[in-house]
Amino acid sequence: MVLLRELLGETLRRRRRAQKRTLRDVSKQANVSLGYLSEIERGHKEPSSELLASVCGALQVRLSEVLAEVSREVAAHERGEAQGQQPSPQGRQVAVLPLPREQAAAEESRRRRKQMYGAGGFKAAPPQSPIAQVRSRHRRGEVTDSVVSAAA
Repeated sequence: MVLLRELLGETLRRRRRAQKRTLRDVSKQANVSLGYLSEIERGHKEPSSELLASVCGALQVRLSEVLAEVSREVAAHERGEAQGQQPSPQGRQVAVLPLPREQAAAEESRRRRKQMYGAGGFKAAPPQSPIAQVRSRHRRGEVTDSVVSAAA
């Protein structure tokens, strides 16, 4: 699997180095923090379209050219996968990163629900006492306080 942000970062770095410019110079001209631009080039952050346009402007390169270059690299990677290979555009292995923490937590939650509720996704609710049923209806706004008091 290829990560778009990594290919985009590599492309921006190649363009910057071809111009023999420093990160500091490009970050000042693009009005982006030096650290954030470095994160983008290393493929750790995915830039917004506005930020990407600003960096391309600072590099004096068309956004469409950068995107076309990235697109060609993605296509080359896909062709390699179709042939059962895992090449990257620069001849190195592309890292497959683990899921972000939020996605991993969501996967764990789904797994637990599946264990608890089974494949159907439904589990019969335990029977409630009459007062618990009235309180539940009260929370949903179906009954008034006086009905809850009377049920207690």
